[in-house]
Amino acid sequence: MKYIGAHVSAAGGLENAAIRAHEIDATAFALFTKNQRQWRAAPLSADTIDAFKAACEKYHYQPGQILPHDSYLINLGHPVAEALEKSRDAFLDEMQRCEQLGLTLLNFHPGSHLMQISEQDCLARIAESINIALAQTEGVTAVIENTAGQGSNLGFRFEHLAAIIDGVEDKSRVGVCIDTCHAFAAGYDLRTEADCEHTFNEFARIVGFQYLRGMHLNDAKSEFASRVDRHNSLGEGNIGHTAFSWIMRDARFDGIPLILETINPDIWAEEIAWLKAQQTREAAA
Repeated sequence: MKYIGAHVSAAGGLENAAIRAHEIDATAFALFTKNQRQWRAAPLSADTIDAFKAACEKYHYQPGQILPHDSYLINLGHPVAEALEKSRDAFLDEMQRCEQLGLTLLNFHPGSHLMQISEQDCLARIAESINIALAQTEGVTAVIENTAGQGSNLGFRFEHLAAIIDGVEDKSRVGVCIDTCHAFAAGYDLRTEADCEHTFNEFARIVGFQYLRGMHLNDAKSEFASRVDRHNSLGEGNIGHTAFSWIMRDARFDGIPLILETINPDIWAEEIAWLKAQQTREAAA
């Protein structure tokens, strides 16, 4: 079964994310559990936790259908010790917030070397950062998102993801989220079914589908292999509709949150309905 949704706003209370997801007929959703552009947030109150859990129960969202995202400020591979410690503390807080909310996944961008340390050293720091957070939490899987490779960001090659996973001690609590726009911008073609087969065969070979915990389904304004992160609505960018239809008909993508981060929230309900319809397209043809 496919879980399909969008990254919805939690403005006004975390429970509103579940309500907004329900309003667009989503069977999955993503959210920020705090302001994604601030380092600190007030601790979660018992009332906030209870309201969120009640809304998820009311609208039938299980933890495996929810893919929270951490703060954009965090850099788990930071080359400077003080800044690395600040990021690690913030990441641990994000993991603990998920733990309190009964969530089992936390999606994050791996980190950047800032041209100050080697890729290998940065990847090792990211893995160690994950190990530190996992040792102090329970039940939450750290889900590494692939990147477009802008600037000094790592995670744009499948080999980067595999190297981070290799350095994580508890392999049962680490996974990946593949963002289609990021993959395309990083040089993994998705424009035809043959391209999709090749790209995800590479993913299976280098990382392994057993680590796939979620996806971000986004078309790309950016050009192929441009290393530029610019999302677009489905079918309106340089990837086109084919990849998303193909993903919907492949059982390897069952049972994980498939999340839109496309640029027009006004048509998310339409995009979700279209994605759902693709699952039966082959049977009807």
